[in-house]
Amino acid sequence: MEPTSRTEGYAREELVAELGAAFLCADLELTPEPRADHSAYIQGWLKVLKEDKRAIFSAAAHAQRAADFLRGLQSVADTEEGAAA
Repeated sequence: MEPTSRTEGYAREELVAELGAAFLCADLELTPEPRADHSAYIQGWLKVLKEDKRAIFSAAAHAQRAADFLRGLQSVADTEEGAAA
């Protein structure tokens, strides 16, 4: 079994990643499909969220920065593609 801090750290990273994916899916009007393994991830997130009442705010802020970064890369790629045409 993994040490608690590693498991908690992984759950925090996955929460950020999942929120970021949700933000990007909403922007792109995509509908994600649930998978059977999602329940295991959700259990880890719930543990983190119950232990740290501010975790959702921190995770959402990190996810927003990541989504903004990815959108910025897309803007650069679109600009470069337009210049090459």
